[in-house]
Amino acid sequence: MNKSYLVQVLVPKERGNGEPLSQRWFEDFLEELTGLFGGATSFLRAPGQGLWQSGGGTEKDSIAVVEVMVEEIDGSYWKSLRERLERELSQDEIVIRAQEIRRL
Repeated sequence: MNKSYLVQVLVPKERGNGEPLSQRWFEDFLEELTGLFGGATSFLRAPGQGLWQSGGGTEKDSIAVVEVMVEEIDGSYWKSLRERLERELSQDEIVIRAQEIRRL
């Protein structure tokens, strides 16, 4: 079987202070991941919307999804990337998730 993993990085379209992320930021991030993993895909034009409860109110974000397929999960790399993005984008939490997939 050809097992691998699909890693998804849920990136807010704005920094914590409301400043929109530039197209160039997304291009640079995609190039970084492509250089490390041989390819990456971003879904920017139809952003998702995230809602969550926070301090008695509802928060919302427009998010983009950046995906990478990998053969193995390097937990320390993804943790380091998550922490870097949280600092760089002034976010309390960036979600990076992975699911096992089978290439057909």
